[in-house]
Order: sequence, then C-alpha cells, then structure tokens
Amino acid sequence: MKRRDLLVFAGLAALAGCGSPGSASKGNSGTLTFANRLRVPPLLEPVVTKDGTRQFSLTMQAGRTELLPGRPTATWGFNGPFLGPTVRAKRGDRVAMRVHNKLGEPSTVHWHGMRLPAAMDGGPHQMIEPGGTWTPRWTIDQPAATSWYHPHPHGTTAAHVYRGLAGLFLLDDPATAASGLPSTYGVDDVPLVLQDKILDPNGVLLEDPKPTWGLIGDQILVNGVYGPFFEVTTTLVRLRILNGSSARMYHVEFADRRRFHVIGTDAGLLAAPMPVERVQLSPGERLEIVVEFAPRDQVVLRSVAGDNGIDEGDYDLLKFVAADRLTPRPPVPGRLATTPRIEVPAGARERRFRLSGSDEINGREMDMARIDEVVPAGATEIWHIENTVYAHNFHIHEVAFEVLDIDGQQPPAYLRGPKDTVFVPGKSTVRLAVQFGHFTDPKTPYMYHCHILRHEDKGMMGQFVIVRPGTEASVPRTLPTHHHHG
Repeated sequence: MKRRDLLVFAGLAALAGCGSPGSASKGNSGTLTFANRLRVPPLLEPVVTKDGTRQFSLTMQAGRTELLPGRPTATWGFNGPFLGPTVRAKRGDRVAMRVHNKLGEPSTVHWHGMRLPAAMDGGPHQMIEPGGTWTPRWTIDQPAATSWYHPHPHGTTAAHVYRGLAGLFLLDDPATAASGLPSTYGVDDVPLVLQDKILDPNGVLLEDPKPTWGLIGDQILVNGVYGPFFEVTTTLVRLRILNGSSARMYHVEFADRRRFHVIGTDAGLLAAPMPVERVQLSPGERLEIVVEFAPRDQVVLRSVAGDNGIDEGDYDLLKFVAADRLTPRPPVPGRLATTPRIEVPAGARERRFRLSGSDEINGREMDMARIDEVVPAGATEIWHIENTVYAHNFHIHEVAFEVLDIDGQQPPAYLRGPKDTVFVPGKSTVRLAVQFGHFTDPKTPYMYHCHILRHEDKGMMGQFVIVRPGTEASVPRTLPTHHHHG
C-alpha cells in the first residue's frame, strides 16, 4: 500500500518565550532566552488488579492546548492534548494496557523496544478502529531500559507521531536497581523527548513533507516545550534522551563542551560508563547519560550540524540552571549492566538487507500480506544492512542487537551497548549481532524498517515471524490483510 498523502494540519502555535519561530533555516542557536520551564511528562499510575497485574490506560485523543498563552490550538496526544504520560514498570511485572482510540481514524500503538509476543507488539496489523479499545498484556522480561510508545499505522505513522502521539515507557530491573544511578523521576532522572516541527511565521504547525526526508523542521521542542530551562538541584542528573523526530538526526553536546557519561543505549545499560563530549541520535534511538553540575552552573544543551542530510543546522535545545546548593549524589559506578554481551555462535545464519531509494528493502516495497523472513525462536544471527544511497537507519521489532561494525570499523564505544535502532550512513554497510526472543507465532509478524518515518510509510519496511525451530520451511509466506486499514 502506498503512503497516504499527508494533510495540512494547522493550528499549533509557536512554543516560544522568544526567538522567532517562523523562519529558522540556520537553526535557533543563540536566539533563545529559555523562558519556559521544562515540562516533565507525568508518570502514569496503574490500577493493580487482584492477581497483581498492573493495568495502564491510554486514550488517543485530539484536543486543544494553549501551547502559546491565549492561543489554543489543535494537537493530538495520549491522555491529554499533546504527547503522553510516562509508563513505568519493572522486570517481572505483569502489565495490561487499555488503549482507547478517540481519534477520527484508525491507528495503532507500538511498544518500541519491548520484547513481547507479536500480537501485542502494536505494529500495523494491530489496528485500533475509531472508538475501539485494544487490550494487550504481557510480562516484562528484559533488562532496565528507556523504551517508548508511538503509533505504527502503515502509511500514516509520520503524521500521527508528528501531531503529538508519543510517550516514554521506562523499564526497571531489580538486578541493577542498587547501582546508585540517579533515579528520582523528574528531579535527577529526567526524560528529554526531542522533536522538530515545521512552523510558519504565524506559528502554525504544517505537515509539509520534503521529497526525500519528509517532515524536517527548524523549531526543536523538548518534551513539547520550545526554549525550555530545567532547574538542577542535584550534583548528578541522569538524562534519558529520545529522538522522537520523524527524520531529524541530533548531535548532542553541552555548549561548554563538558564531558559526561553515557550509561545506556536503546535496549539497556552499558557494561561500564563511557565518557564523551558529544553523542548522536537518529530517529527512534535513545541514550541515557549522566552529567555533573556545580552550584550556580548555567549551561545549554545543544545539537550541532552534521553532514548526513538529516542533521543540518545548529540548535539550542535546553538550558540547565543549577541552584546555589546542590544535593550530593554518589559518583557513577564503574560497572553497570549485568546482562552478558550478545555472543554470535559459529555458523550463525547471516541475512542481507539492501536499502535503496526511500521505499525499498531488497528491491521490494512493504507488502502487508508478505512474510519476508522466518526466524527460529531464540536464534542469534548476523544481519548485514547495506545502504546504497543517502542516510537511513534501521529498527528491528522485538530484538536486542549489538553493532558489530560500520564499514568494517568498530562503532564508537558508547554505541556498543544493546540496541534496537541503528543509524546507517549513506553508502555504508552495518553488521548487527541480532538476538531474537522466544515468543513464537507463525501468523503474526514483527517489522523491520527505516525509522525515518516517511521512508517507513512509503514502504521501506519488511516483516518477519518467529517460529518453533525446525518448522521454518512449513510456515506460510502470505497473510490475510482484512484487518489492515490504509
């Protein structure tokens, strides 16, 4: 199915304390006064049922929000008019989600980074009709990580996420709970959702996709706020950074070039903290970092330009303002993750995926009725992602993987942790050690795709099923599509 034409979605006023939100082709570096307090998404409180299941309720809804005082505008969100609350659960929890769709069109909710049965994954086969409710449930069984949730309807994912449908899903693990890492949500453990928007001179949010990349804007929001500041009250602050943009890539650093520690990648903690001055995140990627502050510090977090086509411009993101006195926190521990590295067995299956144009993998566009790959449960494989053109990235549902090399070179040390999304530079090949789970379902697929959302919508996506080992040859390669809505 071809991607729907995006409609112009007007009405979101500019989120500005200062700095013109209308024309910022050179970015907004140095133009902000950071007059707006950073909004920290609220934690979603579950209802605990008699059997101990933690039930979370999310409603997808349209609304009106005063993103600029006195100018209510139309947006989409979960349990509110824009973005969504943070869901938090720990390893061993039984969780049940109630996702209600109050939008005027079908959508889905995908649990990005979650290891769970395919029928609960929230991909394009688990559509929720307007007025309908979807009730997936599963047991959390994976290491501590920063995951997120967002729509995944084939053909309209970019529009649904861009309008505001995104939220964080934090996973805790008792095995690492005693590590001493900052963990007080909203105080020294702070989520940062980075998104860019296209705003006209009147502050109207436009869905005006560029031919190659789709929705790339010049106004950067953090947790839905333009020009925000955050009040630091502790000596160490843990930042969980999500690139929630449709296509933009960020190169994040502090303006004073202070060093900080990366402690986690998409799918979990690193074995040890990695000191850096700058990190990169392509769409869908997450990083956890810990930064040290001194009393009365004032420093700006920014993104600097790159040369990948999706990372142009320098942008000031967020200002940290430290109090006169800071509550001390223990130093970052030298050892973090207890999860063993992914070991590739001798003779492991190798699969090759060729990304071409903006809508094909291995020469084919996504087909909802076609199973592209069949994987035995529990397998560890090597996947070669060959990019023949401009910048792409690659996300695999359900799995954890490690980046073996990028054009034969090891990735930066801070990107050698467990991941589920990887940047694939133009005209390069990335090799991944991919660890698959044990949930089997020959009739319900997971997805792999470019997480530049326009590319995903246009067809740069494939489907795989996980099956009982030894049954791969007998699995049908076609699916009925009566439950898909385009």
